Amino acid sequence: MKRILFALCLLLACQSIKAQTIAIASPNGRHEAEITITTVDNRLQVHYSTRFDGKEVIRPSRLDLEMDNLVWEQALARDYSRHARWFDALRYTTHERIERDTTWQNPYGERSTVHEAYQGVIVHFARPDKSGYRLDIELRAYNEGIAFRYHLPQHPNAFYHRLKAEQSEFSLPAGTMAWHAAWAQAPYTRVALEGWEQSAERPLTLELPDGRWAAIGEASVVDFPRGKLHLSPSKPCTLITELNDNATDLVTPYTMPWRVIMVAESAGKLLESNDIFLHLNAPSAIADQRWIKPGKIMRETRLTTENAMAVIDFCAAHNMQYLLFDWKWYGPADDFKSDASIVIPQLDMPRVVAYGREKGIGIWLYINQHALQMDAERLFPIYEKWGIAGLKFGFVHFTSQHWADWVHRLVRLAAKHHLMVNIHDEYRPTGYSRTYPNLLTQEGIRGNEEFPSATHNTLLPFTRMLCGAGDYTVCYFDPRLKNSHAHQLALPVVFFSPLQTLYWYDTPARIREVEELEFFDNVPVVWDETRVIDDSMGEHIAIARRAGEEWFVGILGGDQACTVSYVLDFLQPDTDYVLRSYTDDPNADTPTHVRCQRHLIRSNKAVTLRLQERGGAALHLLPATKADQRQYKKWKN
Repeated sequence: MKRILFALCLLLACQSIKAQTIAIASPNGRHEAEITITTVDNRLQVHYSTRFDGKEVIRPSRLDLEMDNLVWEQALARDYSRHARWFDALRYTTHERIERDTTWQNPYGERSTVHEAYQGVIVHFARPDKSGYRLDIELRAYNEGIAFRYHLPQHPNAFYHRLKAEQSEFSLPAGTMAWHAAWAQAPYTRVALEGWEQSAERPLTLELPDGRWAAIGEASVVDFPRGKLHLSPSKPCTLITELNDNATDLVTPYTMPWRVIMVAESAGKLLESNDIFLHLNAPSAIADQRWIKPGKIMRETRLTTENAMAVIDFCAAHNMQYLLFDWKWYGPADDFKSDASIVIPQLDMPRVVAYGREKGIGIWLYINQHALQMDAERLFPIYEKWGIAGLKFGFVHFTSQHWADWVHRLVRLAAKHHLMVNIHDEYRPTGYSRTYPNLLTQEGIRGNEEFPSATHNTLLPFTRMLCGAGDYTVCYFDPRLKNSHAHQLALPVVFFSPLQTLYWYDTPARIREVEELEFFDNVPVVWDETRVIDDSMGEHIAIARRAGEEWFVGILGGDQACTVSYVLDFLQPDTDYVLRSYTDDPNADTPTHVRCQRHLIRSNKAVTLRLQERGGAALHLLPATKADQRQYKKWKN
């Protein structure tokens, strides 16, 4: 009898479960995802899962939003008394499939030609009552990874939703390791998915137990709180989305940011696939982009007209495009009383701008959060009238919905007044530079201001740099440097930024005119192609980038000495190239001990280098002329 009763109960339970599964795959077939919709005891449950090359990456994980729509919940209590949660009472209605396959040009990126292709589905939900509540979940499979987002369609009464929490989960295979950073400028630590005391910043790079690599990120965060990741208290190896705001007001129609899951066979392939963050943002809203000009910039902190002239002369002599006046050019920058339209007496701004224009050097201004909050609408037209090229926003907040909306409004306001933008401090990119390419770069990185270790620098390309450009503020002559000068030379290649800050803490008087500065002079800041040729995180890495027919290679060693060898198979076959190499050599009779050499080399040859502790190397390769072939010797391994 007990068996009969058990079977009857099981049958009744099964009758209360209704399931719907919808599957998608990327155009190349490598990424697959499923969304499963189940109604259990009249409560909606939505899960998704993903695979890469047929192997599980994200185990079945919950998709869920917690709302605080009190008025409607009270009204619905008569019919849905069991539904204490807004999400539970939704019901699947239908779904529609979507796809895209296009190519677009990016003059400000790591690849000038971007292929954007995906297969996707939009799943529609609604409440079966008269409340008017609806929800869409969109799921896309790109060749670079999987992305999903929530959309709240127009409410018939234009009501807003109050979001208390997003509870999107990411359940990973047992044994997964994470490269954890607790804040945007924190160091990285390799940890298991257990026992975290602090949530993790995104993107979060993951080593899967079978040797594959993944990263969880977010895209198109424009007027929404910053997302981080914390461990589930009840599910092993499971991460849950954590928002900074406890209550976020979303006026319908409203589309939430994308949650991104990148997967590849190596950490280097993740970096080569990071255009997915741009894919998930709208195309450029700026019709005429000719005024947006990437370049190299040097700051001026001594804030006098004469010193500014000296920096402009140095920049003009070294193929740099911009001078930055750092904070206090308008007085105490951390004081709301400071007027950022009044220049300190020691600095003749019109004269400096005119001299810069004569020399081909544009002027950028640091402007602190205080002035931005108080006066941006008045100041930006003034700066445009002065002929200023761009602004560096200082000490911005980027945590809550309010501050996210605030900073992106300023980016749009800057575009209106033909001003480029560099955002410091805790801001991390989510691809908005595609829509407003005047946002050239941002910090959100543990950069050279903090003199990080060489090992830290070998981690950054495959962690922080996955989500976009980083203003690392490269130093060169500062005596506090921990890493070698050849290591420093490689940084503008390894760390992508369309506005590349060089000679941080340096002045023209301090700089020694050593031969290797020609590498900084020649290195571009935007690229046609990017290749990762070594992703041995923590030990040594190498990244090659092409601009036109020329290739630049940045090689970074970690804190231990090592020998590296690379076959330059990215070069055109059967073509001689001049290899200009810049390597550490204690015996080099220069203040920086960098050896500069010239050789001829072809793509089938290997370059073998001995990297000293905290060392590196920089390579510049360009097609050889007949004169080069007569002058230089062949490279010998």
